[in-house]
Amino acid sequence: MKIYNTMNRQKEDFVPIEPGKVRMYTCGQTVYNDIHMGNARFYVVYDAIRRWLEYRGYDVTFVQNFTDIEDKIIQKANDEHVSSEVIAEKYIAHTLEDLKTLNVLPATYNPRATDEVPEIISMIEHLIHKGFAYEYHGEVFYDVSQYHEYGKLSKKNIDELEAGDRAEKREGKRNDADFVLWKPAKPGEPKWESPWSAGRPGWHIECSAMVRKYLGDTIDIHGGGSDLIFPHHENEIAQSEAVTGKTFAHYWMHTGMLTADHKKMSKSRGNFFTFREMTEKFSPEVLRFYLLSGHYRMPMEFTDAVLEAAQAGLTRIKNSHHNLVHAMQTHKDTATQDKPLHLDITETFRRDFEKAMDDDFNTADAITVIFELVKYINNEIASSEPSSQLLYQNLLDELISLTGILGITLSEPVADDDNAEIDALIEARQNARKNKDFAAADDIRDRLTQMGIIIEDTAGGVRWRRV
Repeated sequence: MKIYNTMNRQKEDFVPIEPGKVRMYTCGQTVYNDIHMGNARFYVVYDAIRRWLEYRGYDVTFVQNFTDIEDKIIQKANDEHVSSEVIAEKYIAHTLEDLKTLNVLPATYNPRATDEVPEIISMIEHLIHKGFAYEYHGEVFYDVSQYHEYGKLSKKNIDELEAGDRAEKREGKRNDADFVLWKPAKPGEPKWESPWSAGRPGWHIECSAMVRKYLGDTIDIHGGGSDLIFPHHENEIAQSEAVTGKTFAHYWMHTGMLTADHKKMSKSRGNFFTFREMTEKFSPEVLRFYLLSGHYRMPMEFTDAVLEAAQAGLTRIKNSHHNLVHAMQTHKDTATQDKPLHLDITETFRRDFEKAMDDDFNTADAITVIFELVKYINNEIASSEPSSQLLYQNLLDELISLTGILGITLSEPVADDDNAEIDALIEARQNARKNKDFAAADDIRDRLTQMGIIIEDTAGGVRWRRV
């Protein structure tokens, strides 16, 4: 298995710290609004990665935090005249509901920043003691000049950072690129007592403390969106490695941005669509399928047109599943046993699927393999000579398995009552043909076509399938 490591800008063989186990952390939501589709991509991608690691036999400890104290949360609370805690609780609950709807597996741990303040304070104290941080009037800053590898993830040097837009000139800072570890609370803001002031932690130190508490000094995989490479992940590395003296993470993974009008989808830009809004137009399964249809490192443009294409693709897969189940039921007594089985064909599809996923979790190519399997299934169903039940069963098992690995659940697209209606119409058409009422037979065929049903007159009788 190979993973593209942002640290080295290349694919590398995956070798876990401890054989058979994976320690994995991804930066979760700042909870002041419902998740938008860009957030949904992040959650779905890392869920698929986690599922694949588990499929490959790894015991995965998966930690995904909630940032439940931050300026935007405080502002939202002030706007709505409630506490920050009320806002955070509301949107954590919404997020967990949305992730369940997206068929995202629950994390092993979902720590919240406000629950980890003692660990955060302890880590800041270590940084001050070791000379990597300093206090000024109740505020604590990280001194980037003391960490000589600062910039190794983002490939930026301190001179560039000092001159960049992100550098903030503030009284008391030794370097413009220094960042906040602890800040005094303003009147009316949430606060915790600390050796420096009554206040709250900076954003970056929260994740470093949570990783260390739940996963240890060094982890296998750290993930997030590509917008977090700098400054967030760069700062996490500086903080954590300064405290422990150890490599923070062996593999750094970053998802590409979801774009609207070719601009990053974000709450601050106001060009976002919430997941809940989109479920009014498309099913959660279609949204998940779309989010996995591109390679996770590549940007994806978000439009109704691409979602409609995803919907058509998923419908094609589901109809193939339905048609295969129907063929097995219809021909269970007539399927030949002497037709060449080609049972190894299912192994071929699985090998191709595994090859795609082992190559940096390429869900796009994995889905292409599923479509190739669907094409093979459809050809078998359309064959004038019914296939063996054993081959049908193997194909069905493989289709369910491969889609399931991606978190896509196949279910019958129609109710049994609908199937009964279709069978009744086909029988009525057959009777019309026997009575030489070809106009009526053609009308029934047209009606079936409008229902998305294709009928085929074969030597073995009438067969039908969905488009």
